[in-house]
Amino acid sequence: MSAMDRHWADQPERGSLVFMRLTAWAARNLGRRTVAPVVWAVVLYFYVSGARARRAIAEYQRRLAQSDDMPVALPRSMPVYRQYLAFAHAILDKLDVWQGKITLADLDIADPDGLHGQMGEGRGQILVGSHLGNIEVCRALAQRTGALKLNVLVHDKHAAHFNRLLNEAGGGLRMIQVSELDAPAMLDLAQRLDRGEWVAIAGDRVPLQGDRKTPVDFLGAAAPFPQGPWLLAGLLRCPVNLLFCTRHGSRYRVAMERFSDGIEWTRATRQARIAGLAQRYADRLAAHCRQAPLQWFNFYPFWKDDA
Repeated sequence: MSAMDRHWADQPERGSLVFMRLTAWAARNLGRRTVAPVVWAVVLYFYVSGARARRAIAEYQRRLAQSDDMPVALPRSMPVYRQYLAFAHAILDKLDVWQGKITLADLDIADPDGLHGQMGEGRGQILVGSHLGNIEVCRALAQRTGALKLNVLVHDKHAAHFNRLLNEAGGGLRMIQVSELDAPAMLDLAQRLDRGEWVAIAGDRVPLQGDRKTPVDFLGAAAPFPQGPWLLAGLLRCPVNLLFCTRHGSRYRVAMERFSDGIEWTRATRQARIAGLAQRYADRLAAHCRQAPLQWFNFYPFWKDDA
C-alpha cells in the first residue's frame, strides 16, 4: 500500500514521546511564550516534510475559499503553514486545559436548546463532534468539573504518545476504541446511557474497514462521511446533539445544538435515512469551518478525487 493510499488511521504517529514530554514541561514551567520559537520550528519541520498532509490542507482551503458566506477569510500569506501552526496551539491548549489553565471562564457558550442543563439528568445522550477546533477543551472541563460522565469513542493507536502525554497531564476520560464496538460493547454503552452517562463520537472520520460510509456534499464536492454516529444513535435510541469548540483570539467558542430528539430507521430505510443525516451534519460542519477556517485538523486527503 502506497503512502497516498494509506488510510488515515494507518498513518504512523510522528514525534518522539521524550520530545513531547520536554515540550510539555517547558510550556508548563517556562510559559508558552518561551517555547513558542521551538513550536514554530517543529511546525515548520512537519510542514516541510509532510507533503501529503500539506497537499490535503491546501485542497481543503481551496474548496473552502470557493464556498459561499465566508465570515472569516483565510490569511493571504502562508495559509497552509498557519493551519499547521493553529494545530500546534491546539495541542498546547489540550495540555493547558487538563492542567487547569483553561477554565469555564475562558469559554463563550452558545446553547440555545439548553443541553447543558440536561447533562446528568435522566438518560444519557450522544454528542457528535468533529476534528474542527478543540473538543478536548470540552471533554477536559466536563471531567474536571464532574458535571458529566463522558464516554469518548476513539481510534487512537496513531496517537499513542500524545494520549499518554494527556494522561500524564491529568486526563483520564473513558476512551472506547471504535474498532471494538461489538454486541457486548453496544450493551455496555446502552447501560451507561441508562445511568445518565453521555457518549461522544466524531462525525468526520470514515471507518477503518467495511463500507459503512456514505457520500455527501461537503464544501462543494462529494466526500465520504461515516455512518457510525447515526447507526449508533438508531441502535441506542437517544437524543443526538452536535458540539463544536473553536478558538477565537484568547477565548474558546462552544456551540451546542440539538440535532435530533431521536433517530429511527429500518433495514429498508436505513441507507436513505443515514445519508440524509450525514448530509445535515456535513452542512453544519461546513458552516462552522467557514467561521474558523484554519481549525479543521484532518491532515489527509478527504475528498474522493484528492488522490
